[in-house]
Amino acid sequence: MATEMQSYDSRLPLRRDVKMLGQILGDILVYHGGKELLEKVEHIRGMCKNIRTEFDRETFEELKQEICSLDPEMRKQVIRAFSVYFHLINAAEQNHRIRRRREYLLESDSKVQPFSIESAILSLKENEVTPEGIRRVLDSLSLELVITAHPTEATKRSILEIQKRISNILKGKDNPLLSKKEKDKLDESLFNEVMVLWQTNELRDRKPTVIDEVRNGLYYFDQTLFNVLPDIHEEVADSLSKHFPEEDWEVPNFLYFGSWIGGDRDGNPNVTPEITWETLEKQRRLVVKKYKAALIDLMKRFSHSSARVKVSEELLSTLESEERAYLAEGKTWPIAEEAYRRKIAIILARVKEVGKSPLGYRTAEELLQDLLVIQRSAVNHHPANHELKTLKKLIRQVELFGFHLATLDIRNHSGEHEAAVAEIFKKVRISDDYAALKEEEKLKILQDVLADPRPLLVSHEEYTQETRQMIDVFHLIKNAHGEFGKRSIAVYLVSMTQSPSDLLEVLLLAKEAGIYRVHGDGSIDSDLHVAPLLETIDDLTAGPAIMETLFVMPVYRRHLEKRGMQQEIMLGYSDGSKDGGTMTANWKLYKAQLEIHQMAKTHGVALKFFHGRGGSLGRGGGPLNRSLLSQPAETLGDGVKITEQGEVLSARYLVEEIAYRSLEQATSTLITSAAKMTKGKIREERWVSAIENISAASLKKYQSLVFEDPDFLTYFHEATPLGEVAELKIGSRPASRKNSRSFENLRAIPWVFAWTQSRQLLPAWYAAGTGLQHYVEQSSEGLSLLQEMYENWTFFRSTIDNLQMALMKADITTAKEYTTLVENKEMANRIFGNIHEEYKRTKEIVLKISGDIELLDHSPNIQDSVHLRNPYVDPLNFIQIALLKELRKTEDPDEEMFTQVLLTISGVAAGLRNTG
Repeated sequence: MATEMQSYDSRLPLRRDVKMLGQILGDILVYHGGKELLEKVEHIRGMCKNIRTEFDRETFEELKQEICSLDPEMRKQVIRAFSVYFHLINAAEQNHRIRRRREYLLESDSKVQPFSIESAILSLKENEVTPEGIRRVLDSLSLELVITAHPTEATKRSILEIQKRISNILKGKDNPLLSKKEKDKLDESLFNEVMVLWQTNELRDRKPTVIDEVRNGLYYFDQTLFNVLPDIHEEVADSLSKHFPEEDWEVPNFLYFGSWIGGDRDGNPNVTPEITWETLEKQRRLVVKKYKAALIDLMKRFSHSSARVKVSEELLSTLESEERAYLAEGKTWPIAEEAYRRKIAIILARVKEVGKSPLGYRTAEELLQDLLVIQRSAVNHHPANHELKTLKKLIRQVELFGFHLATLDIRNHSGEHEAAVAEIFKKVRISDDYAALKEEEKLKILQDVLADPRPLLVSHEEYTQETRQMIDVFHLIKNAHGEFGKRSIAVYLVSMTQSPSDLLEVLLLAKEAGIYRVHGDGSIDSDLHVAPLLETIDDLTAGPAIMETLFVMPVYRRHLEKRGMQQEIMLGYSDGSKDGGTMTANWKLYKAQLEIHQMAKTHGVALKFFHGRGGSLGRGGGPLNRSLLSQPAETLGDGVKITEQGEVLSARYLVEEIAYRSLEQATSTLITSAAKMTKGKIREERWVSAIENISAASLKKYQSLVFEDPDFLTYFHEATPLGEVAELKIGSRPASRKNSRSFENLRAIPWVFAWTQSRQLLPAWYAAGTGLQHYVEQSSEGLSLLQEMYENWTFFRSTIDNLQMALMKADITTAKEYTTLVENKEMANRIFGNIHEEYKRTKEIVLKISGDIELLDHSPNIQDSVHLRNPYVDPLNFIQIALLKELRKTEDPDEEMFTQVLLTISGVAAGLRNTG
């Protein structure tokens, strides 16, 4: 009971903040729409809350009637009121996460926050891991997070900025030492920010361009990531020094950020070679700006006088020659004995010229060496137990970000490469119809060409625009390596990889650009990783055989040798889930990793798995640390790469303290998991047998609805706002790969988004219950085994916890109302009846396995957040349904009606945000 009371008390400040923000919003509603607007919003909210507390059919029907009777202007204001409320809740929850972390930091040393870096280091100590063992763990750590644009955050940047300011004001109000005058000033600022939020347009007036998306991604590097990444490394070092003080610790760089924005060409014709080059230039400009600011700050701090300290001869010996070479007359630091400032002035001048003139640094390594010269000198006159952390942080930043800021991945569809190679082969008479050849024949030709130093491209031949642009992409990569460094583009991803030839075709195109080079003596150079993207259930199953064919192929092994015998493999969560349902997709992904890992180990190849997880639960989303826990533990030591989708960037990286906490949790998980690997067995064979059984039954159930029911696609299109979602202007990519209503060409993102809007969240849980229940019914020991798996297997626990989250955010009562949009009522009732039964089945079995009474009992903060939001999401759903009915039966709907539909979509997206 004491624990429950403590947990409840910890949420009281959040509820206080939400109540205060709600009162401010109420005052603003009265100001803009009079008491009538406030009373209407409160009346609707009250009915929704009553229905949530105890469902009453009469109140429910009254609510629907109330919504249908709203005149257009009042309806729009009501939509906005509930949408703005969610932005306020999101700001309050951001601040509460910071508040909770500070509470832990203020506690005594005996209370360490779960998933903190210190908790991970303590676990090493408690498990008696030796210092040598810890160093091995540190050397094995590698986490790269890759930001993507799709789906772009549904909330506009200006709204996010207001949220951030509100969160900061709430943080300021927590200061117990505030004077009354200071408190009044913060209250006034808070009111003004909420007023501005109400008066800001929530919807974008146009689809973002790729460069808009690039700017959005760079914003997070500028605001938080540039500072937070070195701080995470520093915290690991500090925790090690605290708990193992007898050792000297050097923490290697293990946490990086990459990007797809501006490089992901798959299905996005707007990503041209020119756009990719502009992206690289923008990244360099930002990191140079950050270095300039850091160097100016460093210059202020390094005022040491050579009359007081002994500066190293290494630094002094080159000062005058460097000043003559890099500084114009009159630009040298005027005080001769301030040697560090003289050196920093030289460094700053050279940084300012990067990418502009020969005076600038050519490589980040040159900048790094100059900073190390300062460090080596300064440590001679500074106590060893008091590090010069400002300088050390800048050195770490240069190591992490170079002059490229973030490694940009290039991605394209395998079919695009095949078409280009086929055209090239036809021009040089190697094959008249390469695409029609059997796989064995393709591999024979590709191996022969890759072993031949002679180029294939004929300068005077004309190629189609598609092939020409493909060739240009590879020339761009070659030029980028020369201009921005080889870390600027390190990986080429091949989406929809289905055979070994898909990777060899990319190597061939790289060869024609000089990225892959064959010399006369048969030796090679290779400057680019080629990574398959295994997406569908079939591709995941075939993955091990595809990679083994390549690993034993002499030409590919020579490429691997030049790449340090490391192979990157990307796993797609979205399409696998869309094809086979969440339970089967998660298991197939896990199993594929195990099989490929073991096979690669046999062939002496180190793997790095790249997890293409979405932000939403139906696309493999969830908290970052939970994503890591769901992987096979033995694969974490190979290095992990995970996408951070546009829709979660603001939730994780908008505010520095939250960015720190998110990355701290991931780092803690990595360290703990790597340490556990030294303890032996991490899963039982009977667990694996059980999940195989569950997966098979789940797949059968999923496919019986999605692929075998002839009416399913019609139901999906009519019972969700799929068509309207495509008009929300939240990304530069088209909603489907082709102008088609077919399931195959539908992108996974709108697939999940549409189901979420209709509160069915089908991709995140459907068919899991059938699989789990089927296994339980097979034997009297079935349930106890699943409970054992939940307690002891992180993969299974993560799977069940994500199911709980999805079931909690879904709402069958609201979802049923969306069936009224379906023309064929018999079909709607039949398919929804199937979904409803599966929902009940899944919820019942999941609660039995977890031992919870209600969904998310084990995560009270998340549970409380969902409960808090639901009465405010419901009105938006009901208004959306009413509008969709009206919109779809009107041949020429007015712009205002369509705008209101989009406002409800945006509002529901803000309301159903993942938290925790």
